[in-house]
Amino acid sequence: MTQDEEMKDHPTPSHSVSAAIPSTLHHLKEIASIIETGSNSKEVRRISRAVRLTIALRSKLTAPVLSSFIDHVLPTASESHSRLSSYLPNPKDDDHEMEVDSATSAAIQTPAKYLLPELEIYCYFLVLLFLIDQKRYEEAKACSSASIDRLKNLNRRTVDVIASRLYFYYSYSYELTGDLAEIRGNLFQLHRIATLRHDELGQETLLNLLLRNYLHYNLYDQAEKLRSKAPRFEAHSNQQFCRYLFYLGKIRTIQLEYTDAKESLLQAARKAPVAAQGFRIQCNKWAIIVRLLLGEIPERTVFVQKGMEKALRPYFELTNAVRIGDLELFRNVAEKYATTFKTDGTNNLIVRLRHNVIRTGLRNISISYSRISLADVAQKLRLSSADPIADAESIISKAIRDGAIDATLDHANKWMLSKETGDIYSTNEPQLAFNSRIAFCLNMHNEAVQALRFPKNTHKEKEIAEKRRERQQQEQELAKHIEEEDDDDDF
Repeated sequence: MTQDEEMKDHPTPSHSVSAAIPSTLHHLKEIASIIETGSNSKEVRRISRAVRLTIALRSKLTAPVLSSFIDHVLPTASESHSRLSSYLPNPKDDDHEMEVDSATSAAIQTPAKYLLPELEIYCYFLVLLFLIDQKRYEEAKACSSASIDRLKNLNRRTVDVIASRLYFYYSYSYELTGDLAEIRGNLFQLHRIATLRHDELGQETLLNLLLRNYLHYNLYDQAEKLRSKAPRFEAHSNQQFCRYLFYLGKIRTIQLEYTDAKESLLQAARKAPVAAQGFRIQCNKWAIIVRLLLGEIPERTVFVQKGMEKALRPYFELTNAVRIGDLELFRNVAEKYATTFKTDGTNNLIVRLRHNVIRTGLRNISISYSRISLADVAQKLRLSSADPIADAESIISKAIRDGAIDATLDHANKWMLSKETGDIYSTNEPQLAFNSRIAFCLNMHNEAVQALRFPKNTHKEKEIAEKRRERQQQEQELAKHIEEEDDDDDF
C-alpha cells in the first residue's frame, strides 16, 4: 500500500490521536482517584481494583499520556517527577497533544497538592510497563531499580499490592537483559524486609521470584533448600500460588519425585486463569513428560485443548513414540524438536524417557513371542551400539528383575522365554481385590456410625442429667414433707 492510499484510508490521523489521548488519560485519572480513596480509607481492595484496571489499559499507554498523568499527580519539584519524566519523550513538541492535555486535566481534577506514596509508586509502575512494552530494557532496569530503592523506605500496607507487581517486573527486566543473577541478593533483602513488615503478598511474590531465579540457572538444590526453609505458602494470591505450584512441580521432577510433581503441575494448570494461556501450556508440557516418566499415556484431549494444538504438537509425537515403544521413532522426534525441548527446559527429561521406550517395546515383544533370540530383540528394539546382543541381555535382565515382564533368560542359547499369560479371572486375585474394597467401605461406615452415636463427652452429659433428676426429686420430696407438717400444725 502506498503512502497516498494510506492517507485515503485515514484522512484525519490527528483526530484519532486526539480521541485516544483524553480517553486513556481520563481513565488513568479515575484510577488515581480510586488509589487516593483507598489510601485515605486504608482499603487494600481498592488498590487491587486499580491495578486490575491498569492492566486493561496497558496497550493504550503512550509517552504523551504518561507525561500528562505524571504532571497531574506528582508535584513538579519532586525527585520522582524529574526521574520519571527523564524516561519519557518531551510532549511539548506536539502542540496538539498539549492542547488536549490542558483541556482534559482542568476539567477532571486539580493537580495533587502533596506527594501521595501510593500514587508515586503507581507512576513508577506505569512507566515501567511502558518501557518494557517499548523494549527499552536498559531504561526499564534503571527505572525498576529506582522504584525498588523507593519501596524500601515505605512501610504502608496500601502499597503492598502495587509493590508486588513492581517486584515481578523488576526481576523480569533483569531477566530480559540476561542479568538475573545480579539481583539475587537484593531479592533476598526484599524478602527479609517483607517478612519483618508482615507483607504476606510481598513474601509470596519474592519467594516465587527467588525460585524462578534459581531455576533459570538450573540450581534445583538451592531452590529446594530455599523452599523448605521459607515460611509456609498461604496462597493470598491465586496467581502467585499457581506459579509456586509450577516451580514446585519442576523441582520435584528433577528430584525424581514424579507422583508429587504430577499433582503439583496438574493443579497449577487447573487453577491458572483461562487468559494465562502461555503459563498453562508450560504446565501441560511438564505434566506430559512427568506422566510419561510414570509410565502413563496422556489422553488425546490433553493435546487438542483450544489454542494449544500447535505448542503441544512436539509432545504429542513424543507420546506416540513412547506408546508404540519404537526407539528409532523416539530418536527421530527428539532430534526433530531438539530446539523446542531445549527452550522448554525438558531436554534432560526426554533423555530419561529412552528407558521407558525400551521397556514398552520389550513388553510388547514378550507378549507377542513365547521364545525369541536376543539378536532379534536387539533388532526389534533398534539398539544402536557396539554389542547390541549384550545390551539386549542386560536390558531384559533388568526388566525381569523389576517385574516389567514375566519371562526368563536362556544365557546358553541366547533366548528370551516368555511365560504364558494366564487368565487372571480364574484366580483369586479379583476376589481379594473386591474384598479389600468392601472392607474399606465397611470400616468407613462403622467409623461414621460410631462418630454419630457416641459424640464427645456424652457420658458426662448423662451423669449431669441423672444428678439433676435426683436433685429435683429430692426437692420435690422435701417440699411435700414441709406441706404435710404445715397441715398437721393447722389441725
